[in-house]
Amino acid sequence: MRFGLCCIFINEPIRFRTTTAKALSVLPRDVQLARLSGICRENAENLLLAVRTVHRLGIGAFRVLTPLFPRYTHPEVGYTLDDLPAGEEIRTILAEVNQLGSRLPIRLSFHPDQFVSISSPRDDVVWKSMAELEYQGLLAEMIGAEVINIHAGGREGGKEEALRRLAATFAGLSERVRARLTLENDDITYTVKDLLPLCEKLGIPLVYDVHHHRCNPDGLSVEDATRHASATWLRFGREPWVHVSSPRNGWGSGTPRPHADYIDPGDFPDCWRDREIAVDVEAKAKELAVRRLMTDLGVR
Repeated sequence: MRFGLCCIFINEPIRFRTTTAKALSVLPRDVQLARLSGICRENAENLLLAVRTVHRLGIGAFRVLTPLFPRYTHPEVGYTLDDLPAGEEIRTILAEVNQLGSRLPIRLSFHPDQFVSISSPRDDVVWKSMAELEYQGLLAEMIGAEVINIHAGGREGGKEEALRRLAATFAGLSERVRARLTLENDDITYTVKDLLPLCEKLGIPLVYDVHHHRCNPDGLSVEDATRHASATWLRFGREPWVHVSSPRNGWGSGTPRPHADYIDPGDFPDCWRDREIAVDVEAKAKELAVRRLMTDLGVR
C-alpha cells in the first residue's frame, strides 16, 4: 500500500507559480511568452523537486497540479511549449521527472478542475474540456503520469443520457488521454454503482473515493465497492487507486462534504489494509496529513 499527496505542500519549501489571463493580456505577445516561459520552467523544476521530496517522506504517489503550465489552453493567451523561449529546457526537466518517477518509483496523476465535463450537453463546454484533457495528456506523457482522473459531470437529461454523452466524447479523445482516463464516484450525483457499467464497457478504471461513497451511498458496502472498483484496474494488471478523506465537522454535524485538515484513522477502511493500492490522502494539511495517517496506521 502506498499513500499519495495531492498537489501542494504545507511545510516543504515547494511552491508552484501561476498567472491570470488578465495579467497576460495587457502585455505584448513576446513579453507574455517570456513571462510564461519563466513560470513554466520554474514549475517544472519544482515538480522535479516535489517527486524527490515525496520519496524522501516515504510517500509513494503525487497528484500534479493541473495548471503546471498556466493558461496553456486559454483562447487568447494560450501557447505551446514550442512558443516558449525555454521550451527545450522545460522538456528536458520533464524528462528528468519521468525518469526519476520510474526509478523510485512514484505514481503520478492528474485530477482536472471541475469545469472539465465531457458529459455536458453544451458543445462549448465539451470542446473546452477536451482541450484541457489533451493538454494534461501531453504533460502526462512527458512526465510518465499514468492517470488523468475525472468526475462524470452533471446529470442534464438524466444520468443515462449524460453517461451516453460521456462515452461518445471519450471516443474522440486521443489515445494518450483515453489510456490514462479514469472515472471517480462523486459526493452528489454519480455513485460507484452508476459508473461501474460504463467503466467496464469502455475499459476505464474506477477511482474509488470512500468519502464520496459515504456522502452519496448506493447500497454497496465499502468492501463490495472496493472489490468492484479494484477489478476495473486489475483486469489490466494495474494497481488500483483510491481516495480517502474525513469530514471537516465530523459525520454528525452539518454537511460532511468539506475535507478536514487530517484523516480520522477510523475513516480508513479496514479492507484496504492488506491491498496493494495507491491511496490519495485528500486533506488540508497535505504532507503533514499523509505522514500522520501513515503513523496512525503503522505504515513505514
